[in-house]
Amino acid sequence: MEKTVNQKAWFLVLPVLLLVAFSAVIPLMTVVNYSVQDTFGNNQFFWAGLEWFEEMLASERMWDALGRQLMFSAIILAIEVPLGVFVALNMPKRGGWASLCLVLMSLPLLIPWNVVGTIWQIFGRVDIGLLGYTLDALGVNYNYTQDTVAAWITIVTMDVWHWTSLVALLAYAGLKSIPDAYYQAAKIDQASRWKVFRYIELPKMAGVLMIAILLRFMDSFMIYTEPFVVTGGGPGNATTLLSIDLVKMALGQFDLGPAAAFSIMYFLVILLISWVFYTVMTNLDKREG
Repeated sequence: MEKTVNQKAWFLVLPVLLLVAFSAVIPLMTVVNYSVQDTFGNNQFFWAGLEWFEEMLASERMWDALGRQLMFSAIILAIEVPLGVFVALNMPKRGGWASLCLVLMSLPLLIPWNVVGTIWQIFGRVDIGLLGYTLDALGVNYNYTQDTVAAWITIVTMDVWHWTSLVALLAYAGLKSIPDAYYQAAKIDQASRWKVFRYIELPKMAGVLMIAILLRFMDSFMIYTEPFVVTGGGPGNATTLLSIDLVKMALGQFDLGPAAAFSIMYFLVILLISWVFYTVMTNLDKREG
């Protein structure tokens, strides 16, 4: 006897679909509309075709911002993933200390993005900031508003401080799923600490680490508030990432057409790389299954 499938559950999803339509799909269609038109004000638009996309693809400014964005995301992932795994491996697995560690690791994630930027903007100032004042007292020439290297160190350190906890918590969840029998068998076989990590812990963390990498990549690639509050994209254009450059183009220069084309290409890059991560995660799950 064929089983009847009840489709009424889709009505429960309908409010979410409507919300997404108004908050995401309609604005996206507006951006697509701007990307193929030009305007001279008074809400009058003229068809421009793919002119703005061609202009952006030939824009040295956009490619420079993309290079800085990719470098920032690569540095963030190279630091936060190994550091998060290291922290998770050294966290207590049970007892009161485990609960305390989980609470402490969650605290940075509760701080709003603009507050994080404000904290580090003040923290790094030479006149009133603890970090800036201490480095200046030690004879270190640290000024993130004028020195490119100092600006990059500041925004990278700020992001590592803010988001390493997420990687650590996800890795910790993967470690908690490992049965004690695995460790007991490794102890009987006199496996070294490295072999326990390589053959027991790392495979169990592989799935959650891919999720952590995907989340951190998407967030770091779209980051705006924190570096903008701290450096404003400076000194010069040293920390002008894609999102900051896009906002400057759209709101600062009011170039709606180029900014719309820029944002669509920006979205497609994120979508493409996220799809690659998703494909890798899916294949990893199939192989584990």
